[in-house]
Amino acid sequence: MPRNLTRKILAEHLLEGELIPGEEIGIRIDHTLLQDATGTMAMLEFEALGLDGIQAMLSAQYVDHNLLQTDFKNADDHRYLQTACARYGIHFSRPGNGISHQVHMERFGRPGLTMLGADSHTPGAAGVSMLAIGAGGLDVALAMAGRPYFLPCPKVLGVHLTGQLPDWVSAKDVILEMLRRYDVKGCVGKVIEYYGPGVETLSATDRETIGNMGTELGATSSIFPSDRRTREYLQAQGRGDAWKPLEADPGCDYDEHTELNLSEVEPLIACPSSPGNIKTVREVAGIRADQVIIGSSVNSSFRDLMVTARILEGRHSHPDTSLHINPGSRQVLENLADKGGVMPLLLGGARIHQSGCLGCIGMGQAPGTGQNSLRTFPRNFPGRSGTKDDKVYLCSPETGIVSAIKGVVTDPRDMGNEMAYPKIRDPETYLVDESSILFPSDALRRTEVERGPNIKPFPEFEALPEHLEAEVAIKVGDNISTDGIMPAGSRVLPLRSNIAAISEFVFNLVDPDFVVRIKKMDRAVVIGGENYGQGSSREHAALAPRYLGVRVKIAKSFARIHKANLCNFGIVPLTFKDPEDYKGIRAGDRLSFPDLRRHLEEGDTEIPVRIGEREFPTLLDVSDRQRQHLLAGGTLNYIRNELARG
Repeated sequence: MPRNLTRKILAEHLLEGELIPGEEIGIRIDHTLLQDATGTMAMLEFEALGLDGIQAMLSAQYVDHNLLQTDFKNADDHRYLQTACARYGIHFSRPGNGISHQVHMERFGRPGLTMLGADSHTPGAAGVSMLAIGAGGLDVALAMAGRPYFLPCPKVLGVHLTGQLPDWVSAKDVILEMLRRYDVKGCVGKVIEYYGPGVETLSATDRETIGNMGTELGATSSIFPSDRRTREYLQAQGRGDAWKPLEADPGCDYDEHTELNLSEVEPLIACPSSPGNIKTVREVAGIRADQVIIGSSVNSSFRDLMVTARILEGRHSHPDTSLHINPGSRQVLENLADKGGVMPLLLGGARIHQSGCLGCIGMGQAPGTGQNSLRTFPRNFPGRSGTKDDKVYLCSPETGIVSAIKGVVTDPRDMGNEMAYPKIRDPETYLVDESSILFPSDALRRTEVERGPNIKPFPEFEALPEHLEAEVAIKVGDNISTDGIMPAGSRVLPLRSNIAAISEFVFNLVDPDFVVRIKKMDRAVVIGGENYGQGSSREHAALAPRYLGVRVKIAKSFARIHKANLCNFGIVPLTFKDPEDYKGIRAGDRLSFPDLRRHLEEGDTEIPVRIGEREFPTLLDVSDRQRQHLLAGGTLNYIRNELARG
């Protein structure tokens, strides 16, 4: 029977379950990816398993988020990660070497493999035809230990690409077009598989941009065929032996299907404050562009920065616009310099920063009060930039640099009156420099792990009680992101390895009094709307609330990664059977969950909840494996118990 590419890769890696959409499956993970904002806790979790080294084919740790060293914390964490990687056989990419997704694609990615990353934008590895999935740090730690990764078997959305992108339109506009069609939750539970004659017109780094931002659609992952463009990229990286052809079988089926003619795509922009708030650039043209940032985990490749440089050549950014360039990797910057792309940026007024996530994670580059910021970043959730009530727009490099020159949001096609569109091809051979990657060796395995004073032991959590009574600590609306639950930024990110300290910031952007209030409660409940926990994979958005006493979250629906993280840390994720019951609950209400433990032990899917004299039903949609983890009080508790039993 003909199979699509997603099903082929899943079938080759299937360890448990059947490939039936919605059913839980366990797959073998070939590569794992950590970044420093998630890596410290994930590494502590891996160490807690008591293994002598990793069991995955390849594991890599990147330092790309917590780059500002305003005190000892980040520097200490980086030393901890470097020494732990040496001790356990993990590749370590040093600070400034580049963003995890870009560097992994350059140096390690291989078509047809699976990868699990503690970063929600891990599906950017679609650029080299990997089936890559974002997850919480604990799931990645378990994959490093050789355990299967469990997830609901996804549906496959086939996107048939035809045509070719017009001048002044690029891959960012393609994924923004997908967001215009599907919004931020239209692809939940799906892998987006691109195929058709239009695929060959997109370079490997174009595909990385599209795969990376597929996360903003709620997708489990994205995938492209491995074709001549994939081979060209890997050969240019000096890794031609990694290439193999991959494509869907002729006549295969997809669970869902759509057509996308690249020739009809136009410049698009995501307006504040959601990646799904899409308009054409012409609709918002004329809005002041106070800040423009080109780069981050998307649109930071050689092609993206070289087209920016060529458009800027002989011109200067507007006097009222602050222009920033964030290269995706040291390699990108080296090749940009080699091909003459750095000088036009410098002469054009750009501020060239070190390779890293920077402003995308609120680590610097915050816009001023009331200012508009145009960014080629993947997301623009409220306050994520570091500025309260920020106005962040997401756009292509072409839209960004033309707007920086004009000082207002401008359709880049208008620049065609002044110059020909610079069509950039990737180098036939990249300059390759691996000196900032520390490769595993037998000698390094003797390294002693160094831990700074900010690195605290993983907290102990109790098992699920027989009955539960808890107070509603907060009630929030739809599309609350993990940024809203657990903020990022230069104040908070350095506390990732100190759960007690980072817990002081839970819901800080949504309700600054939340932590003061919940500390007066014994056990707590959080009430949410649709798509609760969208966005970043950060497990701290589950771990820190659990530390503060949250035992249950009830929402209209959950984002995939956050729901899995809740189960990992012993927070029961319930959904309203009747969404109308959401309206009848307020912060401060006391809820009871009679016989909660028995309901989970007996496999019940309907869990009764009492509020005063009234009772309403909720639904528990988790696997049998997740039930056992919830009963134990979390996945680590369950695994420790399992190991104790032999």
